Amino acid sequence: MKPVLLDTGVIVALLDRSEKAYRASAEAIHRAVWPLITCEAVIAESCYLLRKFPGAPEAILDNVVAGIFQIPFQISKEAAGIKRILRKYRDRKIDLADACLIRLADEFETADILTLDNDFKIYRWGQNKPFRILLDLH
Repeated sequence: MKPVLLDTGVIVALLDRSEKAYRASAEAIHRAVWPLITCEAVIAESCYLLRKFPGAPEAILDNVVAGIFQIPFQISKEAAGIKRILRKYRDRKIDLADACLIRLADEFETADILTLDNDFKIYRWGQNKPFRILLDLH
């Protein structure tokens, strides 16, 4: 069973019920085939964006500890591949978290991603393979 990639926006929407994507994110998480994999950069971004919500950063880390959000990836070991991705998508102003998720897609051979980021309609993994966004915002 291939894992599903998890991006920052979905984590933020799950913990901030005022987000317009809250319901769609919650439904997508419940429908997703496990495991959900992500990277340190996504966890850091999520904690930063939710820092004003008491308990939210701790809830994110609780999900990591519980194995709900799995981090099978170390930036230090993947730096060369991440740099290539950052260079490739420099014109899109790609951030570190997105580059790491693309690298994770390569490593785990999965196109499935939970994201609110439209750039994943442009980004490619592997040999020019499109991502399959598992979130319906309509």
